[in-house]
Amino acid sequence: MTVSIEQRDRYRILWLAGVRHVDLTQHCLKTFGLPDRPRVKLDRRHQAVRLSGDHPPLAWYLCALPHPWCWDDNAHLAFEYAPGNSWSGDALVPGLHVELENARPIEGWGEHTIPETAELRQSRLYRLYRLYRLYRTCRSWQFAWWLRINRDAPDAPPMPPEPPTGDPNQLTLI
Repeated sequence: MTVSIEQRDRYRILWLAGVRHVDLTQHCLKTFGLPDRPRVKLDRRHQAVRLSGDHPPLAWYLCALPHPWCWDDNAHLAFEYAPGNSWSGDALVPGLHVELENARPIEGWGEHTIPETAELRQSRLYRLYRLYRLYRTCRSWQFAWWLRINRDAPDAPPMPPEPPTGDPNQLTLI
């Protein structure tokens, strides 16, 4: 499977994740727990990433956040391994063009995918310019809910402990 990415706008963040499980207590990349993380390079306008079709994840998710940041210009594309299929188009916005070989986009997910009873649906995600964004506005979280409902995505395993900060000469037991 090949993913060709063309950055037509400037992006501050660009990542690709192979999603095998979800953590619906988290948002953004963390909502996918410990995903497969092929290397994508933010500083390359054109790049092609080869992904193995052996033991594919439930889905792949591409995210790019623009510079300067504007929620409406965030680029997102969910796709899955599909031998013999190809697709070419924009990742939600015209600033990021993607071509897929042996893969197809996953459509039909969005804020409507999140159950009304989801515990964090109305929870504050972060504050930006005196406005609060809600978990339900995070497109990664929206897609994670789609995977849970439509693909029975399992819960992510616990995250490994963070390394301690402070004096590097201090012994810390975890």
